[in-house]
Amino acid sequence: MILRFLAVALVTVATVSSQAPPSLPSSFQAKTIHSPEGADIFVRWGGSGPVVVLIHGYAENSDSWAPLAADLMKDHTVVVPDLRGIGRSSKPADGYDKKTQAKDIRAVVTSLGYDKTFVVAHDIGNMVAYAYAATYPDKVERLVVMDAPIPGIDPWSEILQNPGVWHFNFHGPDAERLVAGRERIYFDRIWNDFTGDPGKPDEATRNFFAATYAQPGGMRAGFAQFAVFSQDAKDNKVFEQTKLTMPVMVVGGEKSFGPLQAVIMRHVAINVKEEVVAGSGHWLMEERPAYTVALIRKFLDGPPGAS
Repeated sequence: MILRFLAVALVTVATVSSQAPPSLPSSFQAKTIHSPEGADIFVRWGGSGPVVVLIHGYAENSDSWAPLAADLMKDHTVVVPDLRGIGRSSKPADGYDKKTQAKDIRAVVTSLGYDKTFVVAHDIGNMVAYAYAATYPDKVERLVVMDAPIPGIDPWSEILQNPGVWHFNFHGPDAERLVAGRERIYFDRIWNDFTGDPGKPDEATRNFFAATYAQPGGMRAGFAQFAVFSQDAKDNKVFEQTKLTMPVMVVGGEKSFGPLQAVIMRHVAINVKEEVVAGSGHWLMEERPAYTVALIRKFLDGPPGAS
């Protein structure tokens, strides 16, 4: 019995020790670009070929795109910024509405010498990507949005009534004080609530992202993404009046947004392809990376105009 226990313990230790936090390819270049909107955006880029911009979500940073970036860089130029207030980007007092952050992304794209790109997004990144595509529709070749709502776009009101999105309204100085030094506990609740696999994200990934947000000002800036949802909703109601015409692929995790992701995006786009990732929750890059990467690559490499 003792030998069996030791064997199980050794396997467990080996599994944990073999985990590594996500990281973009080491060959990527890095720099910080000043946005005219008052933020300094940290960006990494690499590869060669058609340009793809990857926009990450909350509870993560740009390293969350590691599996997709490693694949796409073989024949694409991959541009991966940290959103304002997250990762190694600056943490200004304001400017967290997604319309402003879309301008941050545009500053990154043009400063690197690019113009028209593909855009792939997840979580809050969807909201920034939608604002970007609506503001610069002629600069987006194809758009991929994965597993998150768009403020103000139906069924937004119903989504807000779901107790699972408690964190949308958890922000402000008192929330910052409550979470200080307990960032991992706070994020565990979010990771656990929205995963389809209790082991994903893994321990190394959770520790890495929690430490990212534990930086000075990190939680204030993270909470600010949610505090402006009412303004985002107003902006999106205006954007919604002109439908997106570029091909859009929507990806929902079966155990998260699933087919609802397509319902949302069909309110704002006319050429929508729907995909649901079986068995996955919200964290697609962690739960079903190979399958999700293959979906995205197939869509980006599709014939012009087709979804």
